[in-house]
Amino acid sequence: MQIRADLSQPALVSPGDWEWVDSPQAGVRRVLLDRDGDEVAVATSFVRYAPDSRFPGHDHARGEEFIVLEGEFADEHGRYPPGTYLRNPPGSHHAPFSDPGCLIWVKLRQFHPDDGVQMALSLNGEMPAQGQRRRLLHEHADEQVMEVTAAAGERVELESQTVAQEVLVLEGRVSADSTALDSMSWLRIPPGEGRTLITETGCRLFWKTRPAIDWGD
Repeated sequence: MQIRADLSQPALVSPGDWEWVDSPQAGVRRVLLDRDGDEVAVATSFVRYAPDSRFPGHDHARGEEFIVLEGEFADEHGRYPPGTYLRNPPGSHHAPFSDPGCLIWVKLRQFHPDDGVQMALSLNGEMPAQGQRRRLLHEHADEQVMEVTAAAGERVELESQTVAQEVLVLEGRVSADSTALDSMSWLRIPPGEGRTLITETGCRLFWKTRPAIDWGD
């Protein structure tokens, strides 16, 4: 299965475009943002857990990162409220569940093989009354991850990178090339291109570069 799998092409998915599909596990549904592969895939998705739903224990051979957007996500390592950013490195294992239900944004199989950092931190940077702030969350090789907060009327310049960039609008509303991006909109920018985002309201953005990975297989 290939969905927006060509990283040389831009991609934009807004909440109005969401199409929910069932996962193999009852009570867990997904919006497929980009995907290269079938059930085991390089993938970016929104995933919703219904209340009292569980996913069987599994390994993340090539890593997993995600943001809790609504509700509470949990596994044997802890319970995570909205605004939590987590990284589970290659070789990690967990058995996720949600008692109240939750919505997460998740990326699978997109870590460098030697990136062994495991983390869980809060995206709670204060929204500035004016200007913008960038908080580096993680950096490894050609991957950078940031939380960007900006007041209304700001120009958030995303300079050209050698790898693709991704933006998830966590709060507020921005425009890119005259296209409005509301909260929960996801934007992918191809390698060699940049973008200027104009904040229409105070905004919280999650920004990252998508690493070029060689697993040797």
